[in-house]
Amino acid sequence: MITERGRVVAIESDSLWVETIRQSTCQSCSAQKGCGHGLLNQISNKQRHHVRVLLAAFSATEFEINDEVEISIPEQILVSGALMVYILPLISMLIGAGLATQFWPSDITAVAGAVVGFVSGISVVRYHAQINRGNDQLQPKVTSKLAANTQYPTKAIHLADPL
Repeated sequence: MITERGRVVAIESDSLWVETIRQSTCQSCSAQKGCGHGLLNQISNKQRHHVRVLLAAFSATEFEINDEVEISIPEQILVSGALMVYILPLISMLIGAGLATQFWPSDITAVAGAVVGFVSGISVVRYHAQINRGNDQLQPKVTSKLAANTQYPTKAIHLADPL
């Protein structure tokens, strides 16, 4: 399980909206300056992100705004999602270029086939995301309630049930 801490910013009947702060792990990595993730972290380090998190075994009444919670998602979900998003368009681009040159051997048709394959791969990723949007097994879940964060005292806001 990959875990992260966050602060509750909104409460729904079946989920929480949690604010997390992106933490950089680049100091412990051997590829420090040759990595795109490191560059993104330099640009947006300490940037806050809002994530919708399912309650799992908890009830919405157990939480208040500014409570600190621990959320988690299984590693296999993250790895399979990354493979789908990054590898599928790349493979479909190579297949598109290969098929195009198989039937019409020229550089222009290879480029056109690569573009068609890449766009097709991205379309499949987008379709997969649309049909799995409501899949509870792919969503992060609250694993524990840590404590109330006293830096931001406010009243709890319970949002209406989603449509």
